[in-house]
Amino acid sequence: MKRILAFTAIAALLVPVPAMAERITNPVAVFSGLDKITGRIISFDVYIDETVQFGALQVTPRVCYTRPPTETPLTDAFVEVDEITLDRKVRRIFSGWMFAASPGLHAVDHPVYDVWLADCKTSSPVAPPSQR
Repeated sequence: MKRILAFTAIAALLVPVPAMAERITNPVAVFSGLDKITGRIISFDVYIDETVQFGALQVTPRVCYTRPPTETPLTDAFVEVDEITLDRKVRRIFSGWMFAASPGLHAVDHPVYDVWLADCKTSSPVAPPSQR
């Protein structure tokens, strides 16, 4: 019985375990937005914890992760989206994870605007909020 337990313990140590790729935290999230009235799609950069207005929506990314270039691409962000109503009230319409590889999975689908995560990056041509 002891031999079986010892063999099982040694075998468990020899089983290859997939390495977990480290997440890279990025300071900028890149979103795409569709204005359904005009049919225009725009791309816009948002710094983490900054709020940017897209139409009647306010988009605030909290984190934006990518993986090293040697790993399978996986870009995700935790995002909060608020709607400014006609009577100027703020209403949270989305709070959760968005995945760039599956934009339809967790995109914001609004009657007039759609917003989805496109990418994360380390810098932006837009000045950070502290430098404006």
